[in-house]
Amino acid sequence: MHRHRVAPLVRENDDLGASSADERSVHNAHQKVSSALTMTSGWHKRDWKQFYELARRPWQRHRPPRPVYPSGMNRVSPAAGFSLSELDDAGVDLDLAERLGLPVDAGRIGAYGPNVTSLRDFVRSSRNPL
Repeated sequence: MHRHRVAPLVRENDDLGASSADERSVHNAHQKVSSALTMTSGWHKRDWKQFYELARRPWQRHRPPRPVYPSGMNRVSPAAGFSLSELDDAGVDLDLAERLGLPVDAGRIGAYGPNVTSLRDFVRSSRNPL
């Protein structure tokens, strides 16, 4: 049977002068700040309420168009998002696409005409009148 030794609580070269008292006060202040930061790092109840109110709210005008790609003769299939060239042809940059909630697929190559047309119409209808 092994007996465990308890480490002494006093550090080496620890004089109980003013410097150790200053170190303790700095350490205590640091602990208070770090505990306050860890308590406020999560979302509060009001943040969740605001998030769900925003998520439940219907779109102001209409939902963003869904991109498609040609998959054969007279056939289209749904795409994951608009290609970068389609966004460029419609005059939409990535920041505007994110603000409007448009899906973007950076892996798609090429531009499909009906996607560009639907993007242009959606951007025109979503602009705020001056």
